[in-house]
Amino acid sequence: MAGDSKKVQPIIIKRIKKGGHAAHGGAWKIAYADFVTAMMAFFLLMWLLGSTTEGDKKGIADYFNSPLKVAMFGGSGSGDSSSVVKGGGKDLTQTSGQVKEGEVDAKKRSYNLQALKAMREQQAQAEAERLKALKKKVEEVIANDLRLAQYQSQLRLDLTAEGLRIQIVDDQNRPMFDSGDAYVKGYMQDLLRAIGVVLKEVPNKLTIEGHTDAKAFSSGDRGYSNWELSADRANASRRELIAGGLPGDKVLRVQGLAASMLYDRENPESPLNRRISIIVMNREAEDRVFKAAEVEGSGPPTEEEGIDIAPTN
Repeated sequence: MAGDSKKVQPIIIKRIKKGGHAAHGGAWKIAYADFVTAMMAFFLLMWLLGSTTEGDKKGIADYFNSPLKVAMFGGSGSGDSSSVVKGGGKDLTQTSGQVKEGEVDAKKRSYNLQALKAMREQQAQAEAERLKALKKKVEEVIANDLRLAQYQSQLRLDLTAEGLRIQIVDDQNRPMFDSGDAYVKGYMQDLLRAIGVVLKEVPNKLTIEGHTDAKAFSSGDRGYSNWELSADRANASRRELIAGGLPGDKVLRVQGLAASMLYDRENPESPLNRRISIIVMNREAEDRVFKAAEVEGSGPPTEEEGIDIAPTN
């Protein structure tokens, strides 16, 4: 028995497991991965927004505001030509797939030209109305002046392709100039100065033309001829307009046309052919003069510059 009591007792070793991270394990890695992915997506979104044009942003916004409308009528983000959804490109009006940059530029250019033409047509119409009002005003000034009313029969006012044309024609019994001379007679001075008073308020430029009949000088065309005479008479008329108050810089051209543009073609020596023409030029006529005077070598006008060019009568 005593020997049994001395038996070796078994040694029991207790091993304690330490589980310091048992509460969450590796779940934080998943959360961190999600966070990094979200941040990468955020920065990618910021980069895309920064590199996207306003037109593209508008297309994207339109798509999300009304996706059916964009899908039907096209626009950025609605697919290319290979998609079952029509549209695409930068132009929301296109329905046949992506639009090439050149096509967009051509359409914009066409639109700009149409807008420019419409604007100039409106300007031309407004200017025509102003010239009509000016015509009426000149007629009233002459009619209401007792000194000038008797000369109304020698006054011709009409609207032409170049603007308002005021013509003072000669009369057999009341000539504007002595035969073969450029000195302005008294009544003609009064008439021109009265017209100068009216035209000084007009912003348009003027062309002054001198005309003669077809009766030639005895010296012929080699000496002093109707060409010199018509030019001298036009310049003398210019001086009288300025004496009436017309600013000198409003006169754009002074030219003598001799008998090249007869008023009475059937009777080349008629007094009606001896006349002074004052043309209140419209914008189109002014532009033609300035473009004709451009430095040689500048090339023909562009389509935008040449829109308002039209043939004259």
